[in-house]
Amino acid sequence: MPRILGVDVPNDKQIQYSLTYLYGVGLHTAREACERLQIDPKRKAFDLSEEEVSKLAAFLESEYTVEGPLRRQLSSNISRLREVKAYRGIRHRLGLPVRGQRTKTNARTRKGPKKTVAGKKGVKDLR
Repeated sequence: MPRILGVDVPNDKQIQYSLTYLYGVGLHTAREACERLQIDPKRKAFDLSEEEVSKLAAFLESEYTVEGPLRRQLSSNISRLREVKAYRGIRHRLGLPVRGQRTKTNARTRKGPKKTVAGKKGVKDLR
């Protein structure tokens, strides 16, 4: 299993698909990297030599923000929004949808499972 930027990419898949296991690398970026380094994107990952793997790692690290630095950048962006008390930062802090989605119904992915609240007593129960 070739190890690129600290991530084990699958051996049995084509290199264009194996590279997408890296955080911040999609199919377009993976194909572009292969094209720029003259590596056939349809070759299996285990067919790559150590030199090609190191070239890929160096290229991705220099040209794109991937893996650790990208994760740090995103978390710093979110923490900055929280610090300045921007609307989006408040939504992040409360665990609610950030991009304007409705919350009366849906939004279960962000809000978590339903929390049952005791219902009101009806008129019949008061007698």
